[in-house]
Amino acid sequence: MNALLTAISTKLTDSDLYGDVSGRVYLDQADSPDYPRVVYSIISAVPDRTFSEHYHDVLIQFSLFSAKSAGMAVMTTMYADLISLFDECSFDIDGYTLIWMKEENLVTMTQILDSPLPDGSTGVILWAVDFSLTTLKS
Repeated sequence: MNALLTAISTKLTDSDLYGDVSGRVYLDQADSPDYPRVVYSIISAVPDRTFSEHYHDVLIQFSLFSAKSAGMAVMTTMYADLISLFDECSFDIDGYTLIWMKEENLVTMTQILDSPLPDGSTGVILWAVDFSLTTLKS
C-alpha cells in the first residue's frame, strides 16, 4: 500500500486540487486546522488472486473540508478538480499496474464546531468522496 499512497501523493502534488487548498493535503489526519483542506485515507484493501496474478481491490476516501462561510463554490471547485484528477485516471504505481480507478460514492454533510474558526464561523462543510481502484502486482 505504500507504493499506492506514494503514487497518489505524487499525482496530487502540483494539481489544481492541490492549489485549491494551498497544499493542505494530508494522509489520514490533518496536520493543520486551516481550511480548505483534503484528507485521504484507505478505507479497505482486499487482496484477490488468480493462479498467476495478484490483485488488490482498494477503496480510498478523499474528504474535502471547507469553512461554511467560504460558500459552496469552494466545495464544488474542489470536487470538480478531484474528479478530474482521479476518476477513470491513470498513473504509475511502483511495482504495480493500475487497472482502474473510479468514483464510487459521494456523501455531503455539514459539521458544527465547538469553537469558532478565525473568521468567527462555526460550520464546516465536508464532502466524502470514495474511489474504488484495482491494482495488479507487476
